[in-house]
Amino acid sequence: MNLTRATLEKRAVSYFFAFLLIFGGIGAYMSLGQLEDPEFTVKTAAITVAYPGASALQVEQEVVDLIETQLQEMVELKHVYSMARPGLAIIKVDIQNQYWSDRIEQVWDKMRSKIGDVEGLLPPGAHTHVIGDDFGFVFGFLIGISADGYSYSELDEYVKKVRKELQVIENVARVDTWGVQQRQVYLEISETQLSQLGITGEQIRNTLRQQNLVIDAGSTDLQDQRFRMTVTGEFDSPEAIGNLPIAGVSDAARNTGMRGDEIIHLRDIAEVVVGYQDPPTTIMRMDGQPAIALAAAAVAGVNVVTVGQAIDARLQEINAALPIGIELEKISWQSDIISDSISDFMISLAQAVGIVLAILAVTMGLRVGIIIGLSGLVFAILGTMLVMSIMGIDLHRISLGAMIIAMGMMVDNAIVVVDGFVVRLKQGMERNAAAIEAASLPSIPLLGATVVACMAFYPIFASDFDTGEYAGSLFTVVAISLLISWLLSLTLTPLMCVLFIPDPENEGDKDPYDTALLRTFGGVLDLCIRNRRIFMLMLLGLLGVSIWGFGKVDQLYFPDANRTQFMVDYWVEEGARIEKTVAGVAELEEELETYEEVALVSSFIGAGPPRFYLPVSPESNYPSYAQLIVNTHELNQVNPVIARLNAWLEKNNKDAMVRVRPYAVGAFDDWKFEARISGPASADPEILRDLAGQGMDTLRDSDYAAEIRSNWRTPSRELQLQYNDSRASFAGVTREDVGRTSRRAVDGVTVGLYREDDELIHITLRSDQRVRDSAAMDLHLLQLMRQNSTEAMPLSQVVDGSEFVWKENVIWRWDRKRAITVQAGIRNGTAPNLMADVRAKFEAIPLPVGYTLEWDGEYNSQRESTEALLPGFGPAGITILFIIVALFNAFRPPLIIILVIPFSIIGITFGLLFTNTPFGFIALLGGMSLIGMMIKNAVVLLDEINQNLDRGLARYQAVKQAAVSRLSPVCNAAATTVFGVIPLMSDQFWIGLAVTIMFGLAFGTILTMLVVPVLYSIFYKVDPG
Repeated sequence: MNLTRATLEKRAVSYFFAFLLIFGGIGAYMSLGQLEDPEFTVKTAAITVAYPGASALQVEQEVVDLIETQLQEMVELKHVYSMARPGLAIIKVDIQNQYWSDRIEQVWDKMRSKIGDVEGLLPPGAHTHVIGDDFGFVFGFLIGISADGYSYSELDEYVKKVRKELQVIENVARVDTWGVQQRQVYLEISETQLSQLGITGEQIRNTLRQQNLVIDAGSTDLQDQRFRMTVTGEFDSPEAIGNLPIAGVSDAARNTGMRGDEIIHLRDIAEVVVGYQDPPTTIMRMDGQPAIALAAAAVAGVNVVTVGQAIDARLQEINAALPIGIELEKISWQSDIISDSISDFMISLAQAVGIVLAILAVTMGLRVGIIIGLSGLVFAILGTMLVMSIMGIDLHRISLGAMIIAMGMMVDNAIVVVDGFVVRLKQGMERNAAAIEAASLPSIPLLGATVVACMAFYPIFASDFDTGEYAGSLFTVVAISLLISWLLSLTLTPLMCVLFIPDPENEGDKDPYDTALLRTFGGVLDLCIRNRRIFMLMLLGLLGVSIWGFGKVDQLYFPDANRTQFMVDYWVEEGARIEKTVAGVAELEEELETYEEVALVSSFIGAGPPRFYLPVSPESNYPSYAQLIVNTHELNQVNPVIARLNAWLEKNNKDAMVRVRPYAVGAFDDWKFEARISGPASADPEILRDLAGQGMDTLRDSDYAAEIRSNWRTPSRELQLQYNDSRASFAGVTREDVGRTSRRAVDGVTVGLYREDDELIHITLRSDQRVRDSAAMDLHLLQLMRQNSTEAMPLSQVVDGSEFVWKENVIWRWDRKRAITVQAGIRNGTAPNLMADVRAKFEAIPLPVGYTLEWDGEYNSQRESTEALLPGFGPAGITILFIIVALFNAFRPPLIIILVIPFSIIGITFGLLFTNTPFGFIALLGGMSLIGMMIKNAVVLLDEINQNLDRGLARYQAVKQAAVSRLSPVCNAAATTVFGVIPLMSDQFWIGLAVTIMFGLAFGTILTMLVVPVLYSIFYKVDPG
């Protein structure tokens, strides 16, 4: 059955199909899920184990090594890397690439089981492990709430109310807080007074535990009712804790004359202080004011824009009710970013359609331009959205990009059909017959060429690396778009030609190809074929120059994101108090507040912020780190503000390491440059530091490196108490008694819980302010009490003194071996520029036996991404070759097409150098699209040659006539594509693709129309005569 004939004969069905396509496509667009990035599986889990009091070395040997040994039994494991800090182990697990979202939960379950098996083997004092397998969870909505003129407790209450309101919004999956300081009730006591009264810390702990328990007093019957009985006495306020009786007077105290009926209350020996954890673990500030962040996430698969609008509406109502001084600001709002992306796409689409109409109106007439623009572009996009809705593919950066990439190829099929229809009308053929022949005759070659163009993107779909999951929908959407455009070229395009293209004016027997332009092209083609060897040698020379020139093109894995914000990472020396970090951040905040371009400064101190943007991993908790998120009013203000801030930092920053960077797209590397040096399992830290130091010296000599550091940071000091075993044994004092005394003096020890509504607040016993302030210098004066003893002695009786000792504060391991990583940011270029500058010098560093150098960062990600494409090239190449061989039933046509493809680099190289645009993953997509277009044009041209031969033309005339007849549709398709991507030139994410397609296709069109006939004449020994 001929599909075109059926379309023309059953027009009612065709009209219904057209209306279904229009309204179904619009409805599908409205219902599609809208995301910033594709849903993506971050194949990383983090296992955290607290081991209070342990050094980094003890944490490594007693916790990290035990868990890593168990994890290495997992066949799914790709890498395991760990960080041991004093009192804390963080073990991160990377799963192999092939485990995507449909299989990852099973892997995490297996990992939980493995770790559960060693839970009982952890050392005494180690806490239960905590597993975070939602490492890639992204909070699309980040809100900051600040307080000016309010206490922190008042701010906390307002945040709780806002959080509860957000949690009940439809399709909001989760709302977390960040920067909430833990409430504490401190009992500040005098050790001397406790000793004099004969009260121990254990007595206080037992009394508090018993007093605030939930007591089951049973039930009782009275007449025909049953009543639950309760016992009063629970604390009704933190201050009431002070009224708790601890003990009566001891027998020893009575003998000294103290009255025996006196009761000692907690307030008599301690000051009850209601406050917050001191020091805090995390602090948030917004525009210099104390703040708390709320991070909200939408349910997976829903329309994020709709959820964002619902949150927006509720926040407006909440904001109107908040008192003056409580400010609510949006730090990052995914729905706005998505709306802007889709709006930009729709604008680009409208501009592309306008450009297509304008170009085709000039070259082929207004009616023809409208037919091609509607049937080849608008209807194809609507059909694509309809199929995407059925297949559950969301609108996001990649699917929208796929439609932009396919846009140029969509109109190709329509142009071929419409051009064939017009030519046949001019030749006097009847309208329906002209439409049927124009659509049917090239249908199979067009289908083959369309499939070939789709298969150019198959390696991305087949990749099992992160980029495969992230960008895999690219192949799917491109394939849907192009196959729908082919189907429309057989149905609606010929129907619209019959309905709307008028009969040509009677021009007698005039040849439609007898024009000045086509005669000139024919002459040039004659010249090239007659001088084929010289022509090909010239092109080979140009190809060689282009390959050399391509080495001069900057390489960039992924460009910066179109976000009106950037981030500032801030580190002070390891071991610094969080108060010092806060003071340094305050200076940065003050400077940024003077910039008119800055709209908001949000500071996250003590850890990275919640993960609100997929490519950025939050930093682990430690007090010497902070990250500032700086929002600007406009996108074009981001880079000037970064440059201005960097200039200020060069003059004013002396102590801290500061890294200012924009948000990137697609790449998941926090550091662009990373060189990892691994040693044996128990490698000497001094050797590792020395090797890393040589690497950092190399980076300091490079013009491309900035923010140079190692991930082991700097050693820090610890205060060691010199425990005297002999005297301690004689006094009956243990090391635990000494540790408890020093801990209670400063940090305090938890002795109970206070219940307030649904919150449990720790009650902490610690020394008074005077003792805490002088503890570091006067440790020997602390009063030590043995466990369950009321007799005190100076700490100096069992401790010989104290001294500060330098210790490794961080120990990193990679795949069970100690490893140190040299890290750097980029300046004056890109990561490949830095890599090329320092690689040989790094590899020249002499490594001791057992030590190795490995490359990580952007270099490794790009290498793994490229290698992951290789398995897909085989099936794609075989499929493409099979289709071409099947179309022509010969081997020489595929060889001609394959030989044409490398010459596309000539236009690509010129374009990238001319516009100073880096080549990266997005430009690679443009190159793949370009190859598909060139193969498609070559297939149709070679098919036209075969048709001419079937009509009885001599081989040379068949070649020349095919090239001349295909020139107009090929040039029109190229022009619409080249000019159609112009709107993308203003988008830094898509500019690499736009330049690649524009310049590559502009040259590739000429290349196809000249080189294919010349190669054909060489392979088939065509003599011009």
